[in-house]
Amino acid sequence: MKLRELAELIGAEFQGPPGAESVEISGAAGISDAREGQITFLSGGKFISELNKSGAAAVLVKDFIPGIDKPQVKTDNPLYAFAKLLGHFYVKPRQHTGISKNAFVSAEAEIAGDVTIYDFAYISGKVKIGSCAIIFPGVFIGESCIIGEDCTIYPNVTIRENTIIGNRVIIHPNAVIGADGFGYVFEEGRHNKIPQVGNVRIEDDVEVGAGVTIDRATTGTTSIGKGTKIDNLVQLAHNVRVGNNVILAAQTGISGSSNIGDGSMLGGQVGVADHASVEAGSMIAAQSGVMGKMKRGVYGGYPAIPHREWLKASALFARLPELKKRIEELEEKIRLLQEEK
Repeated sequence: MKLRELAELIGAEFQGPPGAESVEISGAAGISDAREGQITFLSGGKFISELNKSGAAAVLVKDFIPGIDKPQVKTDNPLYAFAKLLGHFYVKPRQHTGISKNAFVSAEAEIAGDVTIYDFAYISGKVKIGSCAIIFPGVFIGESCIIGEDCTIYPNVTIRENTIIGNRVIIHPNAVIGADGFGYVFEEGRHNKIPQVGNVRIEDDVEVGAGVTIDRATTGTTSIGKGTKIDNLVQLAHNVRVGNNVILAAQTGISGSSNIGDGSMLGGQVGVADHASVEAGSMIAAQSGVMGKMKRGVYGGYPAIPHREWLKASALFARLPELKKRIEELEEKIRLLQEEK
């Protein structure tokens, strides 16, 4: 693909020496990995020197930058353009291969004509699967589940009964959707199970990472909003409600009946207590602990406090041994002054 054609593909303009428009682009790669014939992207000015040493044939930029010795392609969001090019150069569309004779598909299931189901998948009764869905080996889909169009369910995913999944949802290997919520009542000297009779609903364009667990509601629904992206090893407990376009980074754990507002971002290993509420558009730093109602803002620490205060507290924490020593010295001086009186 010529650089001119690439710019047209992503709706961008380019700048470079004469003949730059005819540079042949055969792939895309990061700055440190880029080789001859590949295009890369620039995410910040601090990488300009690294870019000039790179073998990349051209670079995606937000604004044309003086001092770069490579053809530049100007686009509002270089990273997004880079993602589109990765898809263009490397992601091959999957071919429809039908239903494997080694898969079990209930006679009561409703499967669209162009669904692909690989070996050893198990599709229970009254399941509905929309067109262009791909079900990889070892997937279990329980009774009365609904899987939308263009979904990709990777190997060894378990989707328990009555789960509802929208369109264009991606679920990575070993995720478990709809397991019983962790609910017990203590009586007669033991923990008695509370039946978990609700379900899980995952809306359109959600991506669920590997090893994620999303529990069914005790009653009602555990829900994941449109466009939300869930990283690996995240745990969502019963009756959790996650809004639209939320980001949940790896090993985050959200306890029962909590609510995460639209567009919020939770860093890795964030813990959310039960019945907590995070207002839309909030950001929670990694390893923070969320309790109660959090108004829109940026938070960090355990328990979570406004991020600026947390940074100050963190700096102070590192000085605690020094401050303790100074306090002890001052106490000793005060004691001596009192003795002199």
